[in-house]
Amino acid sequence: MKPMAHLGVGIGWRPEIAGAVESLPGLDWVEVVAENICPGHLPESLDRLLARGIRVVPHGVSLGIGGADRPDPAKLAALGERAVALGAPLVTEHIAFVRTSSVAPGPVLEAGHLLPVPRTRDALDVLCENVRIAQDALPVPLALENIAALVSWPGEELTEGQFLTELVERTGVRLLIDVANLHTNRVNRGEDPVAVLDGIPLEALAYVHVAGGVERGGVWHDTHAHPVPAAVLDVLAELRSRVEPAGVLLERDDDFPPDAELAGELAAIRRVLGGPAGAVPDPPFPRSPGAARTRAANTGAAEVGSGPARAASDGGAEVGSGDAVRTRVGIGQAALLSALVAGTPVPEGFDRQRVRVQARALAAKRAGVVSKLAPELPGILGGEDAYREAFLGYARHRPMTAGYRRDAMDFAEHLLVRNLPADPAARRRLTLWWRDRAGARPPGRAVRWARALVGRAA
Repeated sequence: MKPMAHLGVGIGWRPEIAGAVESLPGLDWVEVVAENICPGHLPESLDRLLARGIRVVPHGVSLGIGGADRPDPAKLAALGERAVALGAPLVTEHIAFVRTSSVAPGPVLEAGHLLPVPRTRDALDVLCENVRIAQDALPVPLALENIAALVSWPGEELTEGQFLTELVERTGVRLLIDVANLHTNRVNRGEDPVAVLDGIPLEALAYVHVAGGVERGGVWHDTHAHPVPAAVLDVLAELRSRVEPAGVLLERDDDFPPDAELAGELAAIRRVLGGPAGAVPDPPFPRSPGAARTRAANTGAAEVGSGPARAASDGGAEVGSGDAVRTRVGIGQAALLSALVAGTPVPEGFDRQRVRVQARALAAKRAGVVSKLAPELPGILGGEDAYREAFLGYARHRPMTAGYRRDAMDFAEHLLVRNLPADPAARRRLTLWWRDRAGARPPGRAVRWARALVGRAA
């Protein structure tokens, strides 16, 4: 596998901190959420960064490459377009599923969040085939990120290290290692970050994510809205003691601090990266016993991306990833996602309490994203508290099916059909808000009901 081009230390570009990002001293590169930009109409801030020679890497969040369906060609084309528009050396996505599959019974449900793929042979076969489809479609190399999770799948057959190692061996894909997610999974799932780092092929490392979070009630929430804690920097130091990463990037998505604090967090990352690989004298975590044996057991004798392991997979390791395997994976993922967003029973073997915590977190995230996309709604409904109460009541049994913008419209329709809000003036404002955005698509039943109410309110 060829060495990754040097990126340096960077930050996730967000519109809210565009000015701060441009003024950060010593900035080497930025990462942008792929779905938030349009080729040919880039924000002026990104154009200025590109003109300065700062690299911009698109980071996808909606492909769902770990889902049971094969990757959507339109989503792959969109990712590729953004890579070309930005002159990016690679694109990145997540080892996750984000929606139910067409092979599973029932309507397609959207999570609005990255959910963990079961570490099973079936799920790995599906993922490897999906990765190869994506690699064939994309104009630049692909790297995949390990995700944070609140829940663990029952009956898993592989460790995280084994799962990621075999994925690399069978596809040649690069890895984006998020050390904050490794810390999250230590708290939430009891997984040792050292064992993961000892077990994965770091020669496949594309770059590294660092982010903050917060612990509540024994659960670590990977918020990207809090300062990076020392425990996450310790995991970064562990990784740095093994390899010199081509790039490290700070993620911050909400509750943005003053510019000086962002610069301070980047400075702390640079301090961790300061020494040569292998020069960290006192690792913050004890070495896992038999680390070298673990690595050898995970990778076998084959070199990553070549030799017998790759040849075996080319010759038939994914023969089983046909319709029957995809259906099994799809049914399992649908059962979990339905429990999380539609209130159906928790599937057998899952920790019910953790699933309930995850369900509440998903609903709260939906409410937050919708209020950002439609900031008029809290005002119409009498403030943030009244809005959140109404939205969480709606979301409890109304899963998202078509993205957050459609979710905002569905929420408004849900209220109008029920002759809400109770205040007539607020209801008229909501009616006008909805009517301005309803568009010309053929109406469904809920839309027809809402339009009938609009006629009565006008």
